[in-house]
Amino acid sequence: MVFPVADCELNFQTPFQLLTATILSAQATDVSVNKVTPALFRRYPNPESLAVSEVIEIEGYIKSIGLYRSKAKNLQGMAQKLISEFGGSVPEAMPDLVSLPGVGRKTANVVRSVALGLPGLPVDTHVGRLVRRLDITQETDPVKVEKVLSPMLPPSERGEFSLRVILHGRRVCYARKPNCGGCVLNYFCPEAFIV
Repeated sequence: MVFPVADCELNFQTPFQLLTATILSAQATDVSVNKVTPALFRRYPNPESLAVSEVIEIEGYIKSIGLYRSKAKNLQGMAQKLISEFGGSVPEAMPDLVSLPGVGRKTANVVRSVALGLPGLPVDTHVGRLVRRLDITQETDPVKVEKVLSPMLPPSERGEFSLRVILHGRRVCYARKPNCGGCVLNYFCPEAFIV
């Protein structure tokens, strides 16, 4: 197996921290998020501390990340809703997670599969690109891709599958110039050597 251990590359210790980091990771790299989260998590170790902070203060911690103004508002709103509706805990149910500001299905699936040990299949740009190259589906909408892939995998393996595909997309099957010669899937990939 090429990636026998596929871990989430965001640094976190609690479901709240992973939720926060994943909200920040939208249109940003995990590396850039990991640079700001140590100070952010020291200042805001829980929803209670984040919920009462000024948005401008939150912005100061995440300014190096794209869309930091809207993300700061979402982080504060997420923390406030965790307190007002979920007793300060990260909820497990998909409808509850996606009701939080800044949380879509991808973020909810990351939190469910990585931090909560529940079924979840995060579909990011790497997963979408690879399933299209492998001709599993030509869907471009992440929710539709998730709906195509989910029945193909046991629920308990969906998160791990996603992490492995993400690593493959980051390290082998690059967006602009895939390394088909170094790819273990090239023998059946319709796009191998022609991309």
